[in-house]
Amino acid sequence: MAGVLNGIRVLDFGRYIAGPFCAALLADLGADVIRIERLGGGEDRALIPVGAGPPGERMTGGGAMFLAMNRNKRGMCLDPAARQGREIVQRLVATADVVVANLPPAVLRSLALDLDNLRATKPDIILTTVTGFGAGGPMSHKHGFDGIGQAMSGAVYLSGLAEQPIASKVPWVDFGTASLSAFGTLAALIERGKTGRGQKVEGALLRTATAFSNALLIEQALMGVDRTAIRNRAFNAAPSDIFRTQDGWIVVSVIGQPMFRRWCRMIGEEEPWLSDPRFADDQARADHGEIVSARMAEWCAGRSCAEALAEMEKWNIVAGQVYAPQQALDDAHIRAAHLLEEREHPTLARTIPLAPTPIELSETPGTYRRPAPRLGEHTDEVLQSIGYGAAEIAALREEKIVA
Repeated sequence: MAGVLNGIRVLDFGRYIAGPFCAALLADLGADVIRIERLGGGEDRALIPVGAGPPGERMTGGGAMFLAMNRNKRGMCLDPAARQGREIVQRLVATADVVVANLPPAVLRSLALDLDNLRATKPDIILTTVTGFGAGGPMSHKHGFDGIGQAMSGAVYLSGLAEQPIASKVPWVDFGTASLSAFGTLAALIERGKTGRGQKVEGALLRTATAFSNALLIEQALMGVDRTAIRNRAFNAAPSDIFRTQDGWIVVSVIGQPMFRRWCRMIGEEEPWLSDPRFADDQARADHGEIVSARMAEWCAGRSCAEALAEMEKWNIVAGQVYAPQQALDDAHIRAAHLLEEREHPTLARTIPLAPTPIELSETPGTYRRPAPRLGEHTDEVLQSIGYGAAEIAALREEKIVA
């Protein structure tokens, strides 16, 4: 089955998550994505090492992040700053539809990957780029990572404890920016199909983080609530918290009057809870959330995770177990729903649990076609596709232009 983006070529100059995962989503939908790394491999290739052997060998196949971010791509290594490297990039751009590069604007210009230079080679090219802070502000020139977006959006301040803000270990700002960048790229491809014009698609980590945190920022602007962190309790509903059971932890989210009424019946205390004005609606319950959480904690303390979850399912209350990573790997639903699928990689002795395309299309689903490329795995193949002969490729390799 041909993918939605079959026939679209993407050049991926990305690194870490925001650029590479954007390109991976496009690859899942059928695009021919060529991951272009510097000689010796990008700085993200060996991050979170999972292979055996010395560091040099681990670089060959890639770490856990690289394996996840670069499925379905071909890979080549070249020096884009060298004269001959620039010529290769120019010839590649002439065959491409999209260039993905989460690099600072100054670096893009230095490598001739800015929109003006790309258009000189391919007038209808689409450039998808990601910055840390977005254009137009005093911090636009600065580098940024996921944690900066989390912190500057207010999300970290509101997580954990007032005396100890806590960032998420899952880089949601990076993944959100990657997903939005892929969304923007698809929109740009649709527009190009109508008008023939390419354009620049620009994501920014701080833009994503403030968008995702927008409701809390609106509340602060209009109400001046000056919220501080309250562990795992929700700001706008209760009980909505993480609770200890006899053998683990569960998360419970009671939102809306009908569910709260069922919760009261479940704990056997419709009165006084339903008639108490402190618990009249979601916000009132959240404002007195410490009291509500204490009662739920008492209820959970006498039960196992399985017992508590079974009882709440009977009352149609939203709840789930807090898993350690191994429990997530072993979960029957995650496996049955194919949220993780075992895939082989030529550099690893065992399969890896790879998450497939995280959105389902009934008629044109994302597909898995190849593992993340080994270091320089497709250099010759890609160069041959743009007209380089074997002797020319050998000379480029000898001169350390490609690898």
